[in-house]
Amino acid sequence: MTTDTKPPLRERKKAMTRQSLIDAAERLFEERGFDAVTVAEIADAANVSVKTLFVYFRSKEDLAFADERLIEALLEGLANRPAGTAAADVVAGVLIAALGDSDGTPGLEGFHRGYGRSVALQSGLLRMWADFEDRITEELAREAGAEATPRQRMHAIQLVGIVRLATSPEARAAIVGLASEEAIACVESMLAEAAAVVARSFPAGLP
Repeated sequence: MTTDTKPPLRERKKAMTRQSLIDAAERLFEERGFDAVTVAEIADAANVSVKTLFVYFRSKEDLAFADERLIEALLEGLANRPAGTAAADVVAGVLIAALGDSDGTPGLEGFHRGYGRSVALQSGLLRMWADFEDRITEELAREAGAEATPRQRMHAIQLVGIVRLATSPEARAAIVGLASEEAIACVESMLAEAAAVVARSFPAGLP
């Protein structure tokens, strides 16, 4: 006899509504910028009422940081990386995939238009990077089978530094005016260089 492990329909519908709100907010933020988008516009784009939106999120700021797909991809990549693969190389690979738009160009412009220009989001971004650092430190400690160490914390800080580099104003400026293929090559080179620097400090196989 098989057991149905899927969540109840009600829970699945709630999860779908929540994700629809996150996706709508992300799209609008990246199109027009966080400050220029209203809660009503996000609700309308997700085909729900403003009242429903506030059932799932307390504020527009909460929506801006609700998407955890990047950190989840980073943690999954680290946990499943082959033996001998540097953590920094995994992070660079995940970022190269995550920063690609549907047309293949790096999504740096959309990120900065949506999040990087808003003063209201700066403290939230810092909290997000700190959360990334904590969760990556926990994963490195889990791999080592012991309590987290200062060295693992330092490694996590540098790995998050690669992520922050990819979304930095300098990275965005480096690809301004480049054709799609040139922009992709520029971002890949930038991330590969950063990963190589980190990997020299934290070679694969060392705790």
